[in-house]
Amino acid sequence: MEIRIGIANSSREIVFDTTKNADEVEKSISSSVADGDDAVMRLEDDKGHIYLVPVRTLAYVEILKEPARKVGFAP
Repeated sequence: MEIRIGIANSSREIVFDTTKNADEVEKSISSSVADGDDAVMRLEDDKGHIYLVPVRTLAYVEILKEPARKVGFAP
C-alpha cells in the first residue's frame, strides 16, 4: 500500500510503501492528529525507514489501497 503525505509550504510530498493495512495506518494518523498541533506522526515503510512528521505541517495524507499501475514492460 502506498502512502502520500503533503507538507504545508512545501512543493514536495513524502511517498512510501508500507506493508501495514489501511485501517492500521488510518488509526495511527488519526490518533496523532487528535493529540494536537504539538504531536508528531510516526510511520514506518516496508524497508524499515521511519518517518516523523510534525502534525502542524500536514497538508494532507493519501492512503492508496491499490498498487500504482506501472508503465512499460515492468513486472
